[in-house]
Amino acid sequence: MLHRLPKYILALAVCLTGITEFCHAQFKEQAFSQTYNEAGDTTAVADTADKLFSFKEYFGGLAHKNTMKIGTMFAGAAVLPGTAQIYNKDYWKLPVVYGGIGAFAGSGGYYLHRYSKSKKAYETFLTDKAAFESESGLPYPYQAPEIDYRAKTTGTWLMVGAGLVYWGSLMDGVACYQSDKHPHPGRATLYSALLPGLGQIYNGELYKVPIYWGGLMVSIHFLTTNNTNYKRYKRIHNEATAVGGTYDGPVSADAAKWYRDVYRRYRDYSIVATALVYLLQVIDANVFAYMHDFEVTDDITMNIEPAVIAPDNVYALHRGTNSYGPDQNAIGLKVGIRF
Repeated sequence: MLHRLPKYILALAVCLTGITEFCHAQFKEQAFSQTYNEAGDTTAVADTADKLFSFKEYFGGLAHKNTMKIGTMFAGAAVLPGTAQIYNKDYWKLPVVYGGIGAFAGSGGYYLHRYSKSKKAYETFLTDKAAFESESGLPYPYQAPEIDYRAKTTGTWLMVGAGLVYWGSLMDGVACYQSDKHPHPGRATLYSALLPGLGQIYNGELYKVPIYWGGLMVSIHFLTTNNTNYKRYKRIHNEATAVGGTYDGPVSADAAKWYRDVYRRYRDYSIVATALVYLLQVIDANVFAYMHDFEVTDDITMNIEPAVIAPDNVYALHRGTNSYGPDQNAIGLKVGIRF
């Protein structure tokens, strides 16, 4: 399936190109350049010229000279932690953010360096005992050095702590962003991006949280299982095909290769499924925050009345003279539905 993906993408591109050319042939050229705005209306120009990120807006917001969109603030804080707190005027939080990230990252780096040093010493002992003896200064006989796996575990968890402080600074910036609108679509989107399901909670749609969390847990479960099996059969295949190897297990090299490829494909599917569920809940939070004030009532009416259908040559769509002669007005019915 995955090896055919480039072919599918190419076919889709060709189809889209064909559809574009077909539509272009059906419409007058003026349909792609005309505007229906008033002469002094600059709204459309401003909308099309809008930027996803503006340095002028960002640095002006940090100096409190202008307001900053929540997306701009978040993007800037992702690169420069603490700038969201500056924009929100929570200056007292800056020592917490920088102190926490610095303390956790520095301590984690120290312990990971200890682990790396012990591992290097062990590898040196195995490959070159003379070099190890000269570096350590220990006389023969001596014991093999141990790899400090505890330092690796400690350093890893400290790095995780630094990541959590960084994540917390982003979450705090989004939560403290000043806005008069509730729910704010940008806030709902970033909530779900930072913590799946939080955007739904913010929108007041608690019933969706078990659905998305269930989808994520199932996808991650299959991702973990398939990845474990893929690594297992990859190791078996490598051992079975190694030159001069002594592998005599029950799984043959061909069978191991087949299972390896199958579980690798299933693992890739699981990655795609996990990403889709994650993106779906982010999009869901954004859309339903926008649609929160959309009025839906039971007052639905339908109106049917006669109408004169004008020829399509008064619009951008024009087919010209058909097989029955020139285009003419036609009598028909107009159906209007209001809800």
